[in-house]
Amino acid sequence: MPSQSASTKVGARYVALLVDPNDDTRGMYGEILRLSGWTTDEATDGREALAKAITRRPDIVLTETRLPGISGYDLCGLLRRDSATRDVPIIVITADARPGDVQRAHDAGADLVLVKPCLPEQVASEAARIMRHSRGPDGGTNDDGDRILIAVGGARMPDRAGARDPKRQVLSRAHRRHDTTTPPIAPPALVCPNCDEPLIYKRSHVGGVSARHPEQWDYFDCANGCGTFQYRERTRKLRRVL
Repeated sequence: MPSQSASTKVGARYVALLVDPNDDTRGMYGEILRLSGWTTDEATDGREALAKAITRRPDIVLTETRLPGISGYDLCGLLRRDSATRDVPIIVITADARPGDVQRAHDAGADLVLVKPCLPEQVASEAARIMRHSRGPDGGTNDDGDRILIAVGGARMPDRAGARDPKRQVLSRAHRRHDTTTPPIAPPALVCPNCDEPLIYKRSHVGGVSARHPEQWDYFDCANGCGTFQYRERTRKLRRVL
């Protein structure tokens, strides 16, 4: 009789590998997952995530697409091609909200795509749903092979069975999330944290969970080539994203 891993035994916790270069993001999602009964492991870049996924075999991987070293897209592809991780569910949680980016993540092997910002509680709920979808009642893996593609804040993409979720479509119509150069809140004047030169404003992403709880992210470039920076209006934090 084949041995059963600790994470699939009755009553044992599932293990989630959180992959994101931002400490606050990993902490936010990790906290709610642990409160929901998960055990969590973390990685800050694609290479570390790949090594941990292959050697430690988490039950699920939750990854950003914008990672140092190996991108989240490439990470998905590598995990799908390795025999040790090809069946591990992958949730991509990304700020890349364009339909092409969402489809790219799906094509790379993501089971689910969530577009930032999304509440930690939603991440935990979707992770649990993915596990119910991928595990049979006895803890084994279902062999249906279907993947689910949902872009929170965007139109729901069809899964491999062609099913659609009306609730997701209603959510999309109720609150429009979009990129703009004329956001509701005027972007602040910021300087590059690396060279102290004024940052050049490029665009904003207006989103959030609902129209009652909107969020705004402003994107800037450094004229000296230090990179692209994201400013979150709610927390007033600036971080380098590229």
